Amino acid sequence: MDLDLLSRRLIDRYQHGMPLCAEPYREMARLLDCTEAELMACLQRLELAGALSRIGPVFEHTRAGASTLAALAVPIERLEQVAQRVSQYPEVNHNYAREHHYNLWFVLTGPHRQHLEQVLAELEKDTGLPPLDLPMLTAYRIDLGFALGEHP
Repeated sequence: MDLDLLSRRLIDRYQHGMPLCAEPYREMARLLDCTEAELMACLQRLELAGALSRIGPVFEHTRAGASTLAALAVPIERLEQVAQRVSQYPEVNHNYAREHHYNLWFVLTGPHRQHLEQVLAELEKDTGLPPLDLPMLTAYRIDLGFALGEHP
């Protein structure tokens, strides 16, 4: 996708830290020197093009409850169906396919460890696939932001 200037500025400025206020999109538009309607149209274009997967907070799991990395070994013909089912859980913020025996990976976040275990058990019952449960033992902080700059 060829990004226009507003898209580049939006991505550069807001990969980390949206405004914490009653009207964050209005504030974002003000700081990017555009209208809120232009900002919303830009976000919609990015989403439709597949360049934007999610807008929302990422919480420090130790302060917001519990989380775990999980994976399923899904027969390739069921991958899309199972991925859609996994994505229906509000505890899952994204999932992704990998080239491996365990080919569908996702992160679960919930109020406590027992809740995550219930979700994993329900997923196993729904799909017939036993999940690999990999709770975090050590936190590593990796900045996954990518600076695009103002110009191509």
